Amino acid sequence: MVVKVENIKEVKGSLRIAIYNHEDHFLSKEVASDGRAIQNESITFSFEGLENGMYAVSIFHDENNNGKLDSNLMGIPSEPYAFSNNAKGLFGPPSFEDCKFEISGSEKQIVITL
Repeated sequence: MVVKVENIKEVKGSLRIAIYNHEDHFLSKEVASDGRAIQNESITFSFEGLENGMYAVSIFHDENNNGKLDSNLMGIPSEPYAFSNNAKGLFGPPSFEDCKFEISGSEKQIVITL
């Protein structure tokens, strides 16, 4: 699977990505993850060996490279983040259902706009 992240506004810090394969583990227990220093306005990640099934992706721009998604006193993220299907949550993150996509045999490529 290939995930291309576009529209990175600031070329600093790193981009962190996590892949989930079940609603019960969404945003808590990823099946694959990666992080990479940002060098331009887009980054492409490749993941090998994912089985056929439903998946969801979350990403965040770790602007200060502290390894976590920073938030303000109310718990609202203060660093850019996004999800597969460019899903948005209303009062919190979107659901697995809103973010999910299927991998079935052939090479899957998705694009996420940060």
